[in-house]
Amino acid sequence: MIFYPIKFKGIPIFRVEEVPLGFIGWQGIVPCKTRAMSETMVEMVTTQLLSVEEVFKRLEPRKIAELLGPEVPKLGQKIVDDLVPFKWLGSLPASIFTGLPDVTKSLIAYMNTKFVKDFTIAMQNNIGSLLNVKNCVVNQMMLDRTMLGELFRKCGQKELDFLTNSGLWFGFLLGLIQMVVALFWENPWSLSIGGAIVGLATNWLALKWIFEPVNPTKIGPFILQGQFLRRQKEVAKEFSNFFANKILTSDQMWNSILTDPETSPAFQELFTEHLTKFGKRVTAGLNIMPEPELIAMVAARAVEKLPEHIGVLHSYVDKKLDLQETLRVSMENMSSAQFERVLHPIFEEDETTLILAGAFLGFAAGLVQQGIETGQIKMPTIEQVRKWSSNGMRKFRLLSPRYYIQTCGKAMRKVTRAILSRFTRNDTDNTQRNK
Repeated sequence: MIFYPIKFKGIPIFRVEEVPLGFIGWQGIVPCKTRAMSETMVEMVTTQLLSVEEVFKRLEPRKIAELLGPEVPKLGQKIVDDLVPFKWLGSLPASIFTGLPDVTKSLIAYMNTKFVKDFTIAMQNNIGSLLNVKNCVVNQMMLDRTMLGELFRKCGQKELDFLTNSGLWFGFLLGLIQMVVALFWENPWSLSIGGAIVGLATNWLALKWIFEPVNPTKIGPFILQGQFLRRQKEVAKEFSNFFANKILTSDQMWNSILTDPETSPAFQELFTEHLTKFGKRVTAGLNIMPEPELIAMVAARAVEKLPEHIGVLHSYVDKKLDLQETLRVSMENMSSAQFERVLHPIFEEDETTLILAGAFLGFAAGLVQQGIETGQIKMPTIEQVRKWSSNGMRKFRLLSPRYYIQTCGKAMRKVTRAILSRFTRNDTDNTQRNK
């Protein structure tokens, strides 16, 4: 129910957006609420775990220029091929460059490197307006709604297993109480009603056990803390590994910078500004002044074709940003209250639904038991419910501590009288025998 089905299954007669339960049907809580949960997670990552501006400062402009520099002439050639009307004209720039003096070639190569370095520094200084981390992450999660569920399962599999398995243990213990109740309340509906109470209480207790108490609490010789919170280091390792290697990768971040409608115009403007400076430097020696419209056209084509050339950066960027280690260390240093928010939101979004679902399933199981015991499943009338409730309340009073004390006292007195009577009878028999 938490993770499946990915898409709504049922009859979509009436549905409220981002509500798992439809009029007739269900969608997994995490797939249904992917957007809200992803936004909450990104808020936690960007405010508590890492600073985007800080990690991008780790990139070395010189190294970026070294890797990307050889791609600039290739990119330029592709743009020329697109702009010139005849194919043979596209080869002219390369032919002209080949015929230039070595000093001029070196100068152009220097300007090429300087262009990439300056642009890298400009990107670092403006990364806040060029990369929207929230959109980068949320868009990925919305495209593949299984991804968020996979992340939560990797981080909280033990807690999810506990939530599943706890039904056996809690159900057994609460079932013992249900058995005692059935002894005092003799009607088939005690099974169904008891099953609903057991199902509700089981899920409620399991959720409490996972996340509470938030901070270590000492009770006698024991220190109690939520099961999930005791695994902070283990979860930090899993979360950082998944987030750094599958979500915030160099490839995904560059894709967001270049395609996100909120950030791509800023990148286009910044790139055009630096390309204009580069073009003026290169053409100044040839006494050529390109028109602004031409530069804007070239910049647009360059941004369009840039994804074909920036692949040479991904390995270096991923390694240099070192997001996995940054996230792991930051998460390990979170307070218990902060760390609790990593996994709890997936249950909290529909915690009431989960608890009520347990009650419903418990009630259904009780109906099955009723059918096995009585041979039929019959819904009670309102009058029967009132009568059973009234009788049940009177009999429940028998479960009070006072009742048990009185009962135990009477039983002890009966046992004592029986023992004394036995000894008295034996003494009388012996006396008569002796006589």
